[in-house]
Amino acid sequence: MRTHVYKKTLGKRNRTRHEINAEREVMHVSKGDTVKVVRGDDKGKEGKIIRVYPKTGRVLIEGINIVKKHRKARTAEEQSGIIEMPAPMHASNVMLKDPKSGAPTRVRARIDADGTKERISVKSGDAFPRPTKR
Repeated sequence: MRTHVYKKTLGKRNRTRHEINAEREVMHVSKGDTVKVVRGDDKGKEGKIIRVYPKTGRVLIEGINIVKKHRKARTAEEQSGIIEMPAPMHASNVMLKDPKSGAPTRVRARIDADGTKERISVKSGDAFPRPTKR
């Protein structure tokens, strides 16, 4: 007798949460960082990261990668029409700004004397200040 295998649940059953978390991409930037775009249509522009998407490896930067979206009014008071909003772009297309010179730089990690991990600028060797949490 043949057993039925459902394709929908084939890869999702018996997966631990660690396997699911391992699918996330390692990000060199975090929310609140000031970055410069090095690839794409908005090359050369600078902005602050609003949101980070670790599963897809994308970041949302204010004022960069603006797209037009057709929006329908959800309530009677709300206005419908075409709105402009930032769209996520891949994190590999942005570089952190050096805290000393303001030029784009790569990031290196270093463990402090007290055991905390901090990000170091490759160009100047200075540590990046931690973004403030809201």
